[in-house]
Amino acid sequence: MNVAPVLAPGSIYWHLPVLIVVVSLVYSATRYDHWGNILKEAARWGLRMLIFLCAIALIQFVLTFFI
Repeated sequence: MNVAPVLAPGSIYWHLPVLIVVVSLVYSATRYDHWGNILKEAARWGLRMLIFLCAIALIQFVLTFFI
């Protein structure tokens, strides 16, 4: 399996961590007013999103062997 195209400099996957951080911060900022609460909820929400995306990637990876 060739991993080089996925980690290429122009790959969209380099933007994924930034996107997760930004989305979780914006989502948390719409729910809370104080920075402490915003950062705590953003960390929780970002972790949940990361686990969800990794689970989807793992399912797709496993399915590539059966399809």
